[in-house]
Amino acid sequence: MFAAAVLGSLVVGAVLGVVARQTEAGWLTDLLDQIGTIFTTLLQIAVIPLVFTAIVVGINSLRGLGGGRTAARLGGKTVLWFAITSFIASLIGIAIGRIFNPGAGGLGGVEATAKNADKAAKSVDHWGSWDAFVDGLLPQNFVKAFSDGETLQVLFLALVIGAAAYSLGDKAKPFVDFTTSVFEIIQRYLGWIVRLAPIGIVGLIGAAVSNYGDALFRPLFSTTLAVYVGCLLVLFVVYPILLQFVAKVSPLKFFAKAGTAIQFAFASQSSAATLPLTRQSAVNLGVQPAYAAFATPLGSATKMDGCAAVFPAIAAIFVANLAGVSLNFWQYVGIVVVAVVGALATAGTTGWLTAFTLTTSFIGLDAKQVALGLALIYSVNPIMDMMRTATNVAGQIVVPTIVARSEGLLDDDVLDSPTDNPLHSDDGSTARHAEPAPA
Repeated sequence: MFAAAVLGSLVVGAVLGVVARQTEAGWLTDLLDQIGTIFTTLLQIAVIPLVFTAIVVGINSLRGLGGGRTAARLGGKTVLWFAITSFIASLIGIAIGRIFNPGAGGLGGVEATAKNADKAAKSVDHWGSWDAFVDGLLPQNFVKAFSDGETLQVLFLALVIGAAAYSLGDKAKPFVDFTTSVFEIIQRYLGWIVRLAPIGIVGLIGAAVSNYGDALFRPLFSTTLAVYVGCLLVLFVVYPILLQFVAKVSPLKFFAKAGTAIQFAFASQSSAATLPLTRQSAVNLGVQPAYAAFATPLGSATKMDGCAAVFPAIAAIFVANLAGVSLNFWQYVGIVVVAVVGALATAGTTGWLTAFTLTTSFIGLDAKQVALGLALIYSVNPIMDMMRTATNVAGQIVVPTIVARSEGLLDDDVLDSPTDNPLHSDDGSTARHAEPAPA
């Protein structure tokens, strides 16, 4: 029912957006925009505390699976598969970019708006270097990282504090219990907000169609289409192959149990907001809850094949074409390197932007051309981001499934059971979890 409601809301939102645009009903556009903004704000409220508590709880959940070596091995395998799939996705992005060749020959008179040009210039200045990334990794203090909404810094703190709590054992149990309680509260809150998704999606899609109309597709059609084709290849070719031959999981079962999370990611454009559904989907696929509690939160912040692999490769080719530059072999290698090594830089809601600016700066594209390309991409970004985020979330479920199979942590009885509703779990919370075992 929820999946049908999400799909229906996409259609209703698009229809209302067309009506508002065709009839020039400003009041309807404003109403749709307000609904979408409220829904997005309600989701974003939970992102920072969710990332912190989920990572801390997830690390300490690994205690129930063995000692420190087991936890380290699981973490290492997870990160390794993150890198492998990012490598494959970036190669697909390059191949699709070469085939579609977006931006070649100019854009037929299409120009970036002054607003987007200003946003692009500021974004390139803020995100466009590895120095900025490294400087932004370490917080000045604990409170400032949270108050400023710096997801990457919060992720860093969560990893360090979670590991410290794990190493302290019983001494840290009160802290872990408290963090777990906060995590459950946030999940319950998000569970309520997720149920409002059909209404929020109507607003988000309706406002986008009403405000942009054909501008969402026509001026940058080849670039948008290339991103969709690249992501669809990863989603429906690469992932199914890995599931079938590595994880020994039927792709049909995977999409039946992960479909709602992927659809919600498509509509909400937020991996973090989708996290409760992502975790529950992994558990429904038979992934041991303690491992799922660790892998999916980590993936929601760093595993982004759509935003950090497929998209930057295509966007870099787009910018190079605008500048009349032919990328050489080593620049293509650079695109792959950033996709694999720079995955951490995609943490947070600016993941696609960070990946784009880091990739283009790493391979030496001119900053002015990067800003121009970014300004143009801003006009179609809402549509691109839907497909990118859906691909991100699917990968965040695929990798834990692969690793769980290799470690004997995949329950085939659960995998083969009827499809569960990812909005509910046995204890009534938004997503099932494993309580950290006593140290």
